[in-house]
Amino acid sequence: MRKLFFLVFCWPFLTQAQVNQDSIIIKKMSDEIMTNGKAYDLLRQLTKQIGGRLAGSPQQQNAAVWGKRNMESFAADKVYLQPCKTPNWQRGGKDFASVVSVNGKAMNQPLAALALGNSLGSNGLVEAELLAVADFDELEKRKAEVKGKIVYIHSVFDPTIIQTFIAYGKAGVFRATAASRAAKYGAIGVMIHSLSTAPDNAPHTGGMKYDENYPKIPAVALGPNDAKELYAKAKKGTIRVQMQTYGYFLPDADENNVVAEIKGATFPNEIITIGGHLDSWDVNEGAHDDGAGIVQTMEILRVMKAINYIPKRTIRFVLFANEENGGRGGAKYAELAKLNNEKHLFALESDEGGFTPRSIGITCSPEQFNKLQAWTPLLKPYGTEITAGGGGADVNPLKTIDANVILAGLVPDSQRYFDLHHAKTDVFENVNKRELLLGAVNMAAIVYLVDQYGVPK
Repeated sequence: MRKLFFLVFCWPFLTQAQVNQDSIIIKKMSDEIMTNGKAYDLLRQLTKQIGGRLAGSPQQQNAAVWGKRNMESFAADKVYLQPCKTPNWQRGGKDFASVVSVNGKAMNQPLAALALGNSLGSNGLVEAELLAVADFDELEKRKAEVKGKIVYIHSVFDPTIIQTFIAYGKAGVFRATAASRAAKYGAIGVMIHSLSTAPDNAPHTGGMKYDENYPKIPAVALGPNDAKELYAKAKKGTIRVQMQTYGYFLPDADENNVVAEIKGATFPNEIITIGGHLDSWDVNEGAHDDGAGIVQTMEILRVMKAINYIPKRTIRFVLFANEENGGRGGAKYAELAKLNNEKHLFALESDEGGFTPRSIGITCSPEQFNKLQAWTPLLKPYGTEITAGGGGADVNPLKTIDANVILAGLVPDSQRYFDLHHAKTDVFENVNKRELLLGAVNMAAIVYLVDQYGVPK
């Protein structure tokens, strides 16, 4: 009863002695990470020695072996694989798009393009008049004009939305569904503006999904500069374009989540999960998305062992398979948690890049959130605070098996993230070592606090 009373009524009012002790341990972890951290070196290995890690690829399988070997070297109590089947989409060739005429005048203007993940090949070169629309509302208004054309949708981020992940969510619906929305009215191909904030011309791929009720037409994202120029020209005249893609699926691949554990000494059946996803798209090294989250997860395991920290609760470090084009790794982890009747308290994911950490976002009840904010002073020295709303595609499925699980996510500064996300520019050289390590510090701090005090009711 005393413990329950503390959790319900006294949660925000930790004693000064407790605060001092927590501060000392968090500082000890921070000093170890910032001085001896291995995350940056691990990221170099992952990106430069293994490279892009598309689900089903040999590189993805090599990454799982690499992750297991390294977590074993950090002396985890237990390291094991969780087999799961994942989609096995193949790009199949070099995607192509070009403008072939403007107002009847022949030309040959290549467009920087990448096929969207999970899209199918064009079965040869496709050529048609372009219908350019701003959004789905305009597509509906002009549906009578769509048949036989290639549709371009100007899926730019709203620059007035300062939180870029919100802007991404609003624009992302075009990437996800544009092909089927256009095919519904007879389009033979679709192009979108890359989901990018960058003032460059690197196209950004990313997952899409077909509606089985309509033809599966080819779909590409254009480089931002080419997309804007194409849209401007289309407003002034008649444009014909070509496109060719090669995407196809092989049978589902045999992949693995990689899981390491430190067993809890007091409440071993209460589980705290930390993780990121091993897979990336094929066109880059997956450094920010999500190599950063992977190596931050591994770094927390390393530092806890390095300072001889003995947790009260069992802490799991999970390198998830297949977040990008199926979410199978996170689903399998939750499925096994339910099958094994596990009690999960808290799940933290890092999947928003390795930039400067700004907060730990937490999804829970308002009452729980108010109590958890008592930890903000302990995070402030490291640049973060507790904010509302958090989780990640890999840990979110845990909520479906237990509504009481608290979900959390590392929230870095996001203003540069979508310059690189899903593009060839997401490489090791674009990750800053100090920012990457600071993210691990803040993740380690929140995990330590949950381990010490559990979660409020």
